[in-house]
Amino acid sequence: MAPKPIRVLIVDDSASVREVLTAIISAEPDMEVMAAAADPFVAAKHIHDELPDVILLDLEMPRMDGLTFLRKIMAQRPLPCVLCSTLLEDGSETLFAALEAGAVDVIQKPRLGAKRFLMESHVRICDALRGAAKARLRPRSAPQDPAKKLNADVIMPPPVKTRSLTHTTEKVICIGASTGGTESLREVLTALPADCPGIVIVQHMPEHFTAAFAKRLDGLCQIDVKEAEDGDPVFSGRALIAPGNRHMLLQRNGARYHVAVKDGPLVARHRPSVDVLFRSAAQFAGPNALGIIMTGMGDDGAKGLLEMRKAGASTVAQNEETCVVFGMPKEAIVLGAAERIAALQAIPAEILRMRGTR
Repeated sequence: MAPKPIRVLIVDDSASVREVLTAIISAEPDMEVMAAAADPFVAAKHIHDELPDVILLDLEMPRMDGLTFLRKIMAQRPLPCVLCSTLLEDGSETLFAALEAGAVDVIQKPRLGAKRFLMESHVRICDALRGAAKARLRPRSAPQDPAKKLNADVIMPPPVKTRSLTHTTEKVICIGASTGGTESLREVLTALPADCPGIVIVQHMPEHFTAAFAKRLDGLCQIDVKEAEDGDPVFSGRALIAPGNRHMLLQRNGARYHVAVKDGPLVARHRPSVDVLFRSAAQFAGPNALGIIMTGMGDDGAKGLLEMRKAGASTVAQNEETCVVFGMPKEAIVLGAAERIAALQAIPAEILRMRGTR
């Protein structure tokens, strides 16, 4: 028997946007539109009659704004929500308020040409809805043919064994995350002391959002956090976050690490790609690295984590119970890439364990 389709509730005050989103979702065989509401009050009536699997929510609406509605949902009856709004552009504070309130994913809608943008972004929208439908909610991210999924070979060649690159005691932490990762990363990074090993992070986020995300974390953490720039050094007490829409690779010059930020095609349907970062860590850090794969939909990072483990690195996958979406970690575990499985709350201790190794 075929699985039940994902039932989506659209909440947007624009009739044309509701029409476009309905057409996009209805064209997918595994989805259907439960209802389309012009404001949160109408949406609340639909939710009272029948619970959707996912809510696709605008923020700027009459009678009640979307952020207030999101907070009410998460406080009364948590449901997976994907935001689709003009208020999210350029990594606005509204974005982080919505993520903290419990939004699973966000889609930036331009102020002009929204209808065309939505039609061109149908793969991104549907992937976000599928990821949200699988989310575990805890109380209180150039168009390519989706059928052709490239791997890290398009950015750098497969790893080769080398001895010279292992002659260093400098440790480096490599983290990959996607759906649910923004708040999970906040929980991990704010728990780290200022002298923790250098960290490089790929979090699937749109372009422009990563700079604001890094700035927000920098204000919350003891360590320094910044959006990576090409050539940035990696050192103790610093975390570098790959910029949206650019790949980030770990590289070595003598005993010191730095990052390379590059353009390139989507890898595992993402740019930046966790697989690309992890492969570079396997080649340039080997046993001096710790790879951590966290919450997210899909399999980006699973093969790269396996390459890290084969190169002698320590590897950790976040456990199912604390993941918002147990996709990427699950794929890594199935491949045998994860040396250990850890709850989100235990990941800071895994990082600090590397500080004492030689």
